[in-house]
Amino acid sequence: MSKLAKILERLLDPRTTLTFQELEYLLTKLGYMEKRTGKTSGSRRAYIDPKSKHIIRLHKPHPGNEIKKYIKNYIIEELKKEKLI
Repeated sequence: MSKLAKILERLLDPRTTLTFQELEYLLTKLGYMEKRTGKTSGSRRAYIDPKSKHIIRLHKPHPGNEIKKYIKNYIIEELKKEKLI
């Protein structure tokens, strides 16, 4: 099983947690790029799919590294809307 498949499986499992780095890896592999302009400084991050222009906005968790459950649900919803999962 590839790293991408393992992370995707953990994203879809409500009992598991994901780190922010794993989420970044997943979004990158799905074609998203971090947008580094405008109000995306500090803990605010925006990821854009260059083909569809779809944007995913989120906050980098701090002081910890694990993303919150509501962020997992938001990511799942957005990726399903774009038919990526």
